[in-house]
Amino acid sequence: MRADAGLRDLVGYRMKRAFAVIQADLSRVLEPFGLRMIPFSALVVIARQPGIGQGQLAAALAVERSNLVAPLDGLEARGLIRREAVPGDRRALALKPTPAGLTLAEAALAAVRAHEARLMAGVSEADVAALFRACAAIETVPEREETSG
Repeated sequence: MRADAGLRDLVGYRMKRAFAVIQADLSRVLEPFGLRMIPFSALVVIARQPGIGQGQLAAALAVERSNLVAPLDGLEARGLIRREAVPGDRRALALKPTPAGLTLAEAALAAVRAHEARLMAGVSEADVAALFRACAAIETVPEREETSG
């Protein structure tokens, strides 16, 4: 009997175990780019949506705005993004990629796509599609509970 037998039928536990495998491999994949998961995610979103605000970025990544300060500082210090004042709003800053940031975002994203393809190689397309649907449904639970309660 497995030591975690009482947990294996819990979706959250299985997702945690799967995520641990994904995260460990992703860390290895991102290391040559000098990135970790949050800075990588932020850089890709900024590259795809130049001018996005920090609050919008936090919402897109489902993290607290304050948790982005250090990763954004690091990306800026490396010359991968820049913060620009938004005309008409002295407090708002638009996040924009630099040419180096765009290049790194695309290279890192290609490596992450290869990482995912490798991890999902033994999983059918139908199962991957079902996984995406299940994750999307789980992500909407808070919204559904707000509207029904």
